[in-house]
Amino acid sequence: MPIILDHVNYIYGEGGPLAVKALDDVCLQIPDGQFVGIIGHTGSGKSTLVQHMNGLLKATSGHIYFNGEDIYDRDFRMKKLRSKVGLVFQYPEHQLFEIDVFSDVCFGPKNLGLDRKEAELKAFDALRKVGLPTELYYQSPFELSGGQKRRVAIAGVLAMEPEVLILDEPTAGLDPKGREEILHQIKELQQKTNMTILLVSHSMEDVAEYVDRIIVMNQGKVMYDDVPKAVFSHYKELEEVGLSAPQVTYILHALKERGLRVDVSATTIDEAVGTILKTLGRT
Repeated sequence: MPIILDHVNYIYGEGGPLAVKALDDVCLQIPDGQFVGIIGHTGSGKSTLVQHMNGLLKATSGHIYFNGEDIYDRDFRMKKLRSKVGLVFQYPEHQLFEIDVFSDVCFGPKNLGLDRKEAELKAFDALRKVGLPTELYYQSPFELSGGQKRRVAIAGVLAMEPEVLILDEPTAGLDPKGREEILHQIKELQQKTNMTILLVSHSMEDVAEYVDRIIVMNQGKVMYDDVPKAVFSHYKELEEVGLSAPQVTYILHALKERGLRVDVSATTIDEAVGTILKTLGRT
């Protein structure tokens, strides 16, 4: 069942002199099994949006439905929602606290009421899925590199077997190799399990490469909601709100302006190479 946001509004500091409307009449539907990218400049509402989806923030007005249930109904169990909609924060240190990696990943399943053996089996499976080397399982999570901490934080959420995984800037601060490794494994996980994944990112290259759909947030509103090619065709409008398109978009438009008949809708390097070679008659 999808996540549905129905006319959701959220005001920080409601009623006070510094009140700010962070979400403004947001209506969205997130189908099962979709890989969704959420982009927007700082303060656009993207992180506020995803924190509503697992109940960390409660809408000032509007409704959110998960598996057909209104999460604001009096008898709805928010703990159930958070076990099914997992959120990995931008800074993994905020989610790591146990004495070693394995204990940290076991925490979530145990908190759901699973016995020790079940929790450990789920922790092993989750750590395997994120590709963390086994020799690191019993090290302190605070001794790991930034990329390794991200993997542990993701594994801690995966161990609870969520239906939806939300990743808030999971590659921030990582080098290109680390970023590519994590995103590749996330995409592979999504393809194998058909899990719904929402990726909040500042990297246009990342969302162009991996997601099926992009939601663009601006001043608390949904500015665009479409497939990557359609969204990035509005690259000039995106620039006006402090965003951009992937670098290949600008390269292809520059080539077209110089007379080369390339397909400017390409958004990834592979697509760009393909259209350039085709235009040059090499394929």
